[in-house]
Amino acid sequence: MKSLYYGDNLDIMRKNIGNETVDLCYIDPPFNSKRNYNQIYNNIGKEDKAQAQAFIDTWTWDTYANNGLIEITANDGGRFTPQVVDLIRGLHLVLKTGSLLAYLISMTLRIVEIHRVLKPTGSFYLHCDPTASHYLKLILDAIFVSQGGDYKNEIIWERTNAHNVASKYFARVHDSIFYYTKSDKYTWNPEYADFSPEQLKRYSPDPLTGRLVTGQDLTMTGNTTRNFTWRGSKPPANRGWALSEEQLESLWEQGLILTKKDGTPRLDGRKVFLDEKKGKAIGSVWDDIQRIGNTSSERLGYPTQKPESLLQRIISTSTNVGDVVLDAYCGCGTTIAVAERLNRQWIGIDITYQSISLMLRRLEAQFGKQIIDTINLNGIPQDIESAKALALKTDDRLRKEFEKWAVLTYTDNRATINDKKGADKGIDGTAYFLTGANNETAKIVFQVKSGKVERGDIAKLNGDRIREGAELAIFLTLERPTKPMLEEANAIGIYKHDIMGRTYRRIQIVTITEIIDENKRMDIPLSFEVLKKAKRLASDIEQQALFPDDE
Repeated sequence: MKSLYYGDNLDIMRKNIGNETVDLCYIDPPFNSKRNYNQIYNNIGKEDKAQAQAFIDTWTWDTYANNGLIEITANDGGRFTPQVVDLIRGLHLVLKTGSLLAYLISMTLRIVEIHRVLKPTGSFYLHCDPTASHYLKLILDAIFVSQGGDYKNEIIWERTNAHNVASKYFARVHDSIFYYTKSDKYTWNPEYADFSPEQLKRYSPDPLTGRLVTGQDLTMTGNTTRNFTWRGSKPPANRGWALSEEQLESLWEQGLILTKKDGTPRLDGRKVFLDEKKGKAIGSVWDDIQRIGNTSSERLGYPTQKPESLLQRIISTSTNVGDVVLDAYCGCGTTIAVAERLNRQWIGIDITYQSISLMLRRLEAQFGKQIIDTINLNGIPQDIESAKALALKTDDRLRKEFEKWAVLTYTDNRATINDKKGADKGIDGTAYFLTGANNETAKIVFQVKSGKVERGDIAKLNGDRIREGAELAIFLTLERPTKPMLEEANAIGIYKHDIMGRTYRRIQIVTITEIIDENKRMDIPLSFEVLKKAKRLASDIEQQALFPDDE
């Protein structure tokens, strides 16, 4: 099972993922609370609302939030435990209908489905930051613990170091990862880290074998019934031997007790050999996994990308080979890429085609083009009717998805999308193509139309092309172009490509029907690495503006 779903994860989980079919779910929801956090009274007064603007940009109280509130409080379909219903009712009273409650309702709906699809032996990891983690833990307890599950850990991932911090608070340098299991029977493959130099100093050569050895306490507090003298050694008055005299004698005969200079047993003398230790057990504070740095080979320019080593630890610990891993907020695909490398089955879901495109590119780059043929792709337009359905969606969250799909599909996922919420100035996507032997590049711009098209659209696109300094422009249309449109495009002229030894029309018109039925794709050699560097630079600037404490 290798499945990649394009769409709303709530709908997809309800319609496509069966009960108790998943071994592990990890999610890293898009909650950008580091921009600003408004506390729980974020809907009182204009000043508070102004302070919350960045937060509200991500989560708003809208029809989806209101419908979710009604669904939970009415216990639609009996999906929700009494604890979940009461919790959301209480949060509604305290938080009112604001952006924070909208986020919590969205998470509640989806975590309920995640709990449903997990096997009885399944595990769940929720990645978040501390600003809303206290609310999320209440939700997780109401869903998991109330149904026989268990809270295992709050894992603290130290994602960066603190320096050059000018703000009047302690540097925010960690994320939280909540770890829950659906029952008391679950997969657990513990990992071990290397011992630190300080820990290794405790070991010295064993006088009998020469192996590195240290001592472990042979006594315990309060066990005064075993407060007897053994071979000349006796525990303090408030302690006793941790083992019976017979057990102590057995260890002595095996040479597994360290002695003092006078030959009597040391109280901390049970031998522990370094070569028998697996290493230092991993604790709940993870400070040994570095975030994706500016020069990391993993870096894709995705703002919230997590390192593969983080997901490797989670997947290796909580699954076995062949198990099914689900990521319902797949983003740039770190979870599924690691699951693939570790020979797990996987399910990825994301609501934006830009992420789906990035994941396909990532999998192809890491595992070869053949992997795409092994993936069950769902929700991606496969015929003209499904393309029209995507273009006509009224969901505001999907407003630009048809444009993204058209541009990225035509360019084999090598363009970058203009994803600004404001006016796009007529440009829906951009790519760079090679023009010379020394990696010189030029720009190509894309515009997508799903409605009625006419000659004026081509003239306007040419003006946008000139304004953007692009050599070429592609007009992608769901409707068939008119004869005047084709004439206008032809009249604009041609561009001579020296490397390819051929000419291209400066304005090209491509229909969605050609993309789907004829598999038409751009045949100009795009400079994808140049594009990646440009995205990384833009991402670095954005990250510094949003997260000034991170560096």
